[in-house]
Amino acid sequence: MKILNLEQNTDAWLEARKGKITGSKLKDIVVKRGTGRKLGFYELLADRLSVGADEEDVMERGHRLEKEALEAFSSVTGLSVEQVGLCISDENENIALSPDGLIKVGKKYTGAVEVKCLSASRHLQAYFEKEIPDEYEFQKLQYFIVNPDLEKLYFCFYDPRVTVKPFFFLEVTREQVAEDVETYLEYQKNVLAEVDLLLAEIAF
Repeated sequence: MKILNLEQNTDAWLEARKGKITGSKLKDIVVKRGTGRKLGFYELLADRLSVGADEEDVMERGHRLEKEALEAFSSVTGLSVEQVGLCISDENENIALSPDGLIKVGKKYTGAVEVKCLSASRHLQAYFEKEIPDEYEFQKLQYFIVNPDLEKLYFCFYDPRVTVKPFFFLEVTREQVAEDVETYLEYQKNVLAEVDLLLAEIAF
């Protein structure tokens, strides 16, 4: 066993721990069921890539970097992106979406762009696993629910700190999510109908 005589919680101690599996990190790496990788694995990868500390709020970073991400998307794909404030469903005016970007072909918006500027570890996880994180499942579906003309959603990931791969996107087609789109459109309509009933009951 090798000993490093460093005072704990100093900059030197923190630097020496980077990219290493320590006792406190082990729980975030060990997979007890299946063969997948936990987020701790990608945190080790981010450390090895010398990505800086992740202290910025995710939402604030997303707002700050959204324009850069959309520019990167247009540069890579050659597609022109329009930014709008809010999209409202023709099915029900209380079903809506705030898109990061829309792509118009002819007179219809058949494409859309959603941007995520996550932590470096989650950015890398999405890249290597080629999956949109579960917490964005309904946000992804809402694009297709609100816009019946939408054929493809470009789900973009952007982190300029990951210099080897700062930008990439995953494509979602209507065909892939059609069943869930129908299910959750009806679900929202039923919820809103219930809200209307309760409002009518309580109104004078």
